[in-house]
Amino acid sequence: MPETDDAPAGVSRSQRSESDGQRARGGASDGSGASGREPPLYGALDLGTNNCRLLIARPARDGFRVVDSFSRIVRLGEGLSRTGRLDEAAMERAYGALVLCGERVARKGVDPARLMAVATQACRQADNGAAFVERVREGTGLRLRIIDPIEEARLAVEGCLNLFDNAAEAVLVVDVGGGSTELSWLKRTDGAFALEAWMSAPIGVVTLAERHPEPAAGAPASIEDWYEAMVVDMAGALSRAPVDPDLRQVFEAGRAHLVGTSGAITSLAGIHLGLRRYQRNLVDGLWMTRGDCERAAARLLEMGPAGRAAESCIGPERADLVLAGAAIMEAVQRAWPSERVRVADRGLREGLLLQRMREERRPRRRRRRR
Repeated sequence: MPETDDAPAGVSRSQRSESDGQRARGGASDGSGASGREPPLYGALDLGTNNCRLLIARPARDGFRVVDSFSRIVRLGEGLSRTGRLDEAAMERAYGALVLCGERVARKGVDPARLMAVATQACRQADNGAAFVERVREGTGLRLRIIDPIEEARLAVEGCLNLFDNAAEAVLVVDVGGGSTELSWLKRTDGAFALEAWMSAPIGVVTLAERHPEPAAGAPASIEDWYEAMVVDMAGALSRAPVDPDLRQVFEAGRAHLVGTSGAITSLAGIHLGLRRYQRNLVDGLWMTRGDCERAAARLLEMGPAGRAAESCIGPERADLVLAGAAIMEAVQRAWPSERVRVADRGLREGLLLQRMREERRPRRRRRRR
């Protein structure tokens, strides 16, 4: 699928990385039946603090097949941590992206009942978040549902389940957003992973970057001190994790691993691999060591703002956010020591699709049994 002019090179992970025929595994059946008819289309729309992203897909035996995708950086949460409200310019950017999403949904013929549209931290936190959602409904027909942090965390886990190492005793899924970071600890019991604990840290790449502006060249504060301040800020939030201390010993003993989902980890993966352009098939599912992540972050620090903006896996719109994401991941790796982290170019949208497809299969199975 060619990249569109509304998806800047190296910024959107959608058009180049998600093409016709891509499959996301997760247990959805083909759904075509003996008649050979194509299964219906489903859509998942995620309006986050930083991005507006859409997936349109059909069920397949090994999950689903992506038919169309879209991603645009809108920075809806820009300035939110200072004012408590969504900024007018930010809402205009998000609204414009949502109009494009609505057009794609209509053009593909997605049944509105099979479109799951959600909004996360920015709309949750903002005093005018609900008013913006209503404006979107009236103007575009898209019915965004503001989800709470636990649902956001569960959907991220749902989208990443098949990346878990079944030999591990525990897994920590880290979903770094623009305004918050969702963490889900899962423990293997009787051969299956079950949610042990979760938390939503009110720190994401946008909020962290706004709290800690990058020092200009020649400033008294060193770039290393600036980066360390971001790591320490995130570490403070992680110290309040409601997790049994015994679980930490599983991580320290090397019997657990992390799964990172979001641009925070995929950007590190792209730098680690030295990609000239982002390639989802090389990044999604990649195993990285803690040392790999630290070396990629060090390379990003050395590049400076201009170098990061020119890097094809980052781009100018994320150049000032990528190190905040790296700092969040480093804080997590210090708090929950794990030599291995699995990179996931998937998450909430995939979780939405898999959940709805599974729900729609259940009634048909019950009717067949009767």
